[in-house]
Amino acid sequence: MRHARRRLVRRVARLAAVGGLLLGGTMVTRAVASEPDGTSVPRTFAASAADTGSELVARLGTSRTAGSWLSAAGKPVVAVTDEQAAAAVRKAGAEARMVDHSMDDLKSATSTLRSAPRVAGTAWVMDYRSNEVVVKGDSTVSASDWSRMTQLADGMGGFVRMERTEGTFTTRLNGALPLLSTAGRCSAGFNVTDGKRDFILTAGHCGPDGSVWFADTRGTQQIGQTVKQNFPGSDFSLVQYASGKAGAGAEVVSIGEGKGVRITGAADPAVGQRVFRSGSTSGLRDGEVTALNATVNYPEGTVTGLIETNVCAEPGDSGGPMFSEGVALGVTSGGSGDCTSGGTTFFQPVTKAMAALNVKMIVAAQNGSGQGAAPAPSATQSAIAPGEASPGSSAPITGEGAATLLARLADPKNAGPGLLVIAGSLCALVATRFIRAEQDRKAYRRYYSTTWG
Repeated sequence: MRHARRRLVRRVARLAAVGGLLLGGTMVTRAVASEPDGTSVPRTFAASAADTGSELVARLGTSRTAGSWLSAAGKPVVAVTDEQAAAAVRKAGAEARMVDHSMDDLKSATSTLRSAPRVAGTAWVMDYRSNEVVVKGDSTVSASDWSRMTQLADGMGGFVRMERTEGTFTTRLNGALPLLSTAGRCSAGFNVTDGKRDFILTAGHCGPDGSVWFADTRGTQQIGQTVKQNFPGSDFSLVQYASGKAGAGAEVVSIGEGKGVRITGAADPAVGQRVFRSGSTSGLRDGEVTALNATVNYPEGTVTGLIETNVCAEPGDSGGPMFSEGVALGVTSGGSGDCTSGGTTFFQPVTKAMAALNVKMIVAAQNGSGQGAAPAPSATQSAIAPGEASPGSSAPITGEGAATLLARLADPKNAGPGLLVIAGSLCALVATRFIRAEQDRKAYRRYYSTTWG
């Protein structure tokens, strides 16, 4: 009877171990099949709503529309010039706003402004929500130049608005982590790669080709060298890492105090979207996208195609990253004001920069986890209003620690749990074989000791 019980226990143990091997293999197979490639753009609610607006504008054409934006509730709004276009917008689930001037009219006005003599300290944007072209002049613009531009605007019709602004429009030379060189001080933006080498994507006005960048003021910790620059015209550049690789934590941007945000993709923002900017001077700041395709006449030259926001920035923040919900949007170009009184900041879109440079963003796997007290976890895939958006999922800026690795190992979306089950099952099989062999040896000795005793 005792031997029968032992055989039953051994048989159950073997069956359990074999079952564990099958289960672990299934878990690993599913995890590998569902593993994200890390290059796709996560679809946040803001991004999906923005895509809806952009698609409607593209389908209806620039003669019947005048841009799109997000409402306070996060719903796409499209400016239209006729009732048929309005009906098509409503049918698609977006809100239609009737306006007097089409995108063709707004573009014609900005083209006239570009062809006029350049005035440093001025900027203009197409304000989709007010259906106007807004021309801004800082404190450096003389009365005579401002008067001449006002006369030009009056001749284009009543949809060009002149607006004086405090401070000066300057590049922010001098965010996330600081970059130092003889050209000045800037901020690292995002890490990108061409598949062979890794680079820092930052602002173009930070320094010309050949600029050598360091992490310390003594010039002993070399980061890399500028290999491609575009400024003015656009405002982006590539700093190639001296080692050729960005290293651990390349998908994380710093937000100060040892904390960071994981970047999971890159996209274009929408007017009305809440965004965040990080810089070595002023840290993490947030605000709203107020306009796209902005033109700014810096003292160094004219830059076009910028993103206008009401996020503040200060000297030293140049090149720093702008993002929302873990999605890279832009790098800091310049603006006016500061983080005490507020101001306007312009950003180079990362999508246009990467396309021109033929590089891709280094991003985190979408199921990656990180440690840090702030910011709050990303609300990606949730239907949220733009004002409730978060920077993205938190992460340490020093790379992955033991806690992160353990978290990934325990994540059912990864292969780790399946491998653990397989390992445990193999150990159980080996143990049952060992126990059985040992029991057989003892039984053999007992038998012969009785026979020959």
